[in-house]
Amino acid sequence: MDKMDGKTMDIVAENVDKLKGLFPEAFTEGKVDFDVLKEVLGTFVDDRDERYSFTWNGKSKARMIAQTPSTGTLRPCKEESVDWDATQNIFIEGDNLEVLKLLQKSYHKKVKMIYIDPPYNTGKDFVYKDNFKDNIKNYKEITGQVDGEGRNLSNNPETSGRYHTDWLNMMYPRLKLARNLLKDDGVIFISIDDNEVSNLRKMCDEIFGEENFVADLVWTNKEGGGSSDTSYFRVKHEHLLCFAKKIEFTEIIGVEISNRDRYRESDQHESIRGPYYLQKLGMGSIQYSESLDYEIATPDGTSVTPKENNNGRKACWRWSKQKFEWGVENDFIVIKKDSSGVWTVYTKQYLKCDNEGNYITRTQRPMGVIDEYSSTQASKHLEKLGIGNLFNYTKPYQLISWILHRLIKDNDVVLDFFAGSSTTAEALFRSSTNTNLCHFIMVQLPELCDEKSEAFKSGFKTIAEISKERIRRAAAKIKEELSADGADGRRLRNKEKDLFQHSEKEICENQRNLRIDLGFKVFKLDSTNIKPWEVDFDALNEEFLNKMVGNIKPDRREEDVLYEILLKNGLDLTLPISEHAIAGQKVFDIGMGALIICLADSISLEVVEGIAKLKDELNPEIMRVVFKDSGFKDDVVKTNAVQILKQAGIVDVRSL
Repeated sequence: MDKMDGKTMDIVAENVDKLKGLFPEAFTEGKVDFDVLKEVLGTFVDDRDERYSFTWNGKSKARMIAQTPSTGTLRPCKEESVDWDATQNIFIEGDNLEVLKLLQKSYHKKVKMIYIDPPYNTGKDFVYKDNFKDNIKNYKEITGQVDGEGRNLSNNPETSGRYHTDWLNMMYPRLKLARNLLKDDGVIFISIDDNEVSNLRKMCDEIFGEENFVADLVWTNKEGGGSSDTSYFRVKHEHLLCFAKKIEFTEIIGVEISNRDRYRESDQHESIRGPYYLQKLGMGSIQYSESLDYEIATPDGTSVTPKENNNGRKACWRWSKQKFEWGVENDFIVIKKDSSGVWTVYTKQYLKCDNEGNYITRTQRPMGVIDEYSSTQASKHLEKLGIGNLFNYTKPYQLISWILHRLIKDNDVVLDFFAGSSTTAEALFRSSTNTNLCHFIMVQLPELCDEKSEAFKSGFKTIAEISKERIRRAAAKIKEELSADGADGRRLRNKEKDLFQHSEKEICENQRNLRIDLGFKVFKLDSTNIKPWEVDFDALNEEFLNKMVGNIKPDRREEDVLYEILLKNGLDLTLPISEHAIAGQKVFDIGMGALIICLADSISLEVVEGIAKLKDELNPEIMRVVFKDSGFKDDVVKTNAVQILKQAGIVDVRSL
């Protein structure tokens, strides 16, 4: 029976395997021969000492930190969650560096969009200093979970000689890990101001590749504060750096067309199809086809045919005769004399309806300057939620919604690992519909609130607590708006018309049955549930050995261990989990039999045989079974368990 190692994905080992697949000749006795590797790379190697590069003190350590596996875990916290059994949304309380490591297996290449609003490094915000040796312990000390007091996060004043360096060392490993989670068509958006935008751009060029740069968007925060002003200019803008995982797969959804001046005409269909403009049916360089060359009768009884092109080639209409007749019947055709008095055939190009009769939203490429929304708008919204005085700086959810609508489609996952006030979560709530039901993963450090702050006086000990409360209040507000009979309710129910491209039938259905996942599962970062084997030979006595018989920490629940197994096996944290009672013991069933876990203390042969029967009942393609190593009734049961399961077709049996 194989033992689980309890570690996250080893990124270095993964990269070495990939390298071996590309250049097997560069490996000798399982190790990289760098001289051979240089020869294989040929002209791609630059041996000169001086070359263009972006570096800083600590960059190598930052890269190493990103590649070091985490031995931590995420513990479920149902009591702080909302709609635990049904929701697909996740809120994780913990250090985002360790959390990103823990998500590497379960969410590798599964995230469609990342939005983060990291510290801008203005000298007043906090910069988290990582500890290479034991970041879990470092995290617990900083958040007051070890000594009961906690160490303050350090601010990063310009007078510190490592002003930019500390910020880069914090950001580099997190962005490197985040890239692994993006799908091939995924995109990351990063909010930043002028202070670090140049360094961030260079860092992202290296991590994501210069060729995957999408845009440096500018948000004109026109009603924001004056903290960014210089001695010479009033600075009211911020940046949104956008990079793709693979630019060739990237698709940015356009904004609703703003040049409505072209659509000047109206008719009896305007309420459904919108205004229109006329386009000649014979217009364009259509390749000649006999089926597109036919006569069209005019109002005075004469007929017209396609005009020849200027080069003398035979011409044809853009529509077939059958489609033309459909156009006449459905009022898409206009035949009238042009300015020269010549009968001309036109098609109506409607703003909200295509030439097949389908409802559409005509779009155009978004501008690189977002001249809408403001921090003042965000503050007023938080006041409506009853938490307006708890955050000094927050983005308006409308700005994040604008970004989401450029990218997300049905069942996409959105990640924000600097969650702050969880603006991204509310924006996703408000951007989801029945046909675009997407989900979030929020990550926020439980940074201690200053005892003099309004947040602390209101009963919030950490920023993470406020963040979760904002999601709860936003969900309650949305439910209230959806159930309203007045203008606000109708406006929310109808807003998808302008944001997503659905048919009229789908939109009517959405209005009647709008369903949004307004819940979230809470997880908290902690050290592994498995007791480490740390032998103190001076204390190696019978009492110590008895304690080590059970390898699960005494203060941990079965659910804690269950979710650690999901993480270490690369399974989604929101997979459906059901429980079976077999021979008096609890057996967890994850993903309709894909994974069976039994963490009981007295596993008998009846339990093992019951699991074998589950294989026949659930009939999964592959079933994996995990037991607690010390949970078997005796060694005979443990030995026979593998054989019984193997006879049932279950060959992947592990213990922890």
